[in-house]
Amino acid sequence: MRLLKLIPDNTNLDFLRWRNVAIIISGLLMAASIALLAVKGLNFGVDFAGGQVIRTTFAQPPSLDQLRSDVTALGLGDPSVQEFGSNREISIRLPLPEGGEEGANKAASKVRQALQQNYPGVRIDSVDTVSGKVSEELVRDGALALLLSAIGIVIYIWIRFEWQFGVGALFSLFHDVTLTLGFFALTQMEFDLNVVAALLTLIGYSLNDTIVIYDRVRENLRKYRKMDIVSLLNLSMNETLSRTVATNFAMLLALGSLMILGPPIIHSFTTALLISVIVGTYSTVYIAAPWLVWLKVNSDSFLPKTNTATSGGERIKSHNEGY
Repeated sequence: MRLLKLIPDNTNLDFLRWRNVAIIISGLLMAASIALLAVKGLNFGVDFAGGQVIRTTFAQPPSLDQLRSDVTALGLGDPSVQEFGSNREISIRLPLPEGGEEGANKAASKVRQALQQNYPGVRIDSVDTVSGKVSEELVRDGALALLLSAIGIVIYIWIRFEWQFGVGALFSLFHDVTLTLGFFALTQMEFDLNVVAALLTLIGYSLNDTIVIYDRVRENLRKYRKMDIVSLLNLSMNETLSRTVATNFAMLLALGSLMILGPPIIHSFTTALLISVIVGTYSTVYIAAPWLVWLKVNSDSFLPKTNTATSGGERIKSHNEGY
């Protein structure tokens, strides 16, 4: 029985032919992402913004404007009302009520009674309340987790390979995280702790693919001493292409199933992971690998400097001993 092969053995794609075009496109996308973050910002969930979020499911799709007016009339502050998942699933975000836990419970009860009176068949799925102090701690800890994980990864690659590989991995990670954040700023999808977990997964997933290719590049640098670095990088990526396609295809199947069949609560998490598979694979080929070309890596880059002198001295010694 023959095994299924997604990629033929003799595949020879010239990936780096478009490296200059790709880096320009990536630069423009990163600039646009940073601009979106500066202008629109992220739609922070209750985890980071603080306040109270009431997730509801209506029997019929409600009018968001009317629903916003009904909640505003309760005198609990200016609400943010938006769909998530489907047009019957509505998230109502309110400012943090006064009175601590007791005040939060009273506000939730007040909203529940009003919704059940005005919208028969409505279901309250969850009520989440986070104080301002806790949200500040979550923002700080989440940003610190992302920063430390990226630094740790770069140090690991630097030690395992060489500093040129570390630079390539660093720019690749920065590219992936920036584009993902830009997507969330553009779509204004809720940015919560689930997305931070997805970003940490993105960093690890992107690193995994990068290390596989970097390891093959290092092997080929020793094996093909006279090969041009661009040709060697293309060879390395073609040799690992079957593994990359099979892994990513399996990931896309799983994430696609979660997007369609999964609960709305993990929608943002699944979306971030889906982006990471696409962006992470692209950055490995067109960000991490081309940096080795621009940093002038070749087959002699990592040879010990004393090899030539030592081997020459050994030859002279051997010649003298022959006499």
